[in-house]
Amino acid sequence: MAKLVLMDFYADWCGPCKMQAPIFEALAKEYEGKVEFRKVNVDKEGDFAAEKSIMVVPTIILEKDGAEAARWMGVTNREELIKAITKAST
Repeated sequence: MAKLVLMDFYADWCGPCKMQAPIFEALAKEYEGKVEFRKVNVDKEGDFAAEKSIMVVPTIILEKDGAEAARWMGVTNREELIKAITKAST
């Protein structure tokens, strides 16, 4: 089975990030044990954010087996994230 990681790159001062957070957190509960969810504060983990070429917050990256499978910049709706998780799971 593929290892899926969904990362939410955010900043505490970012208004759109605050809108994204409840969507991300609800999915984390829904997919617990199936997908690893990671919140990455770009102000505290700047090197990692730079390594992932994060230019905008929020940015969400879906990785499948360590390779980027999808990327979204700005607030992303639940349905779009679920569709990508489902596709990457196959």
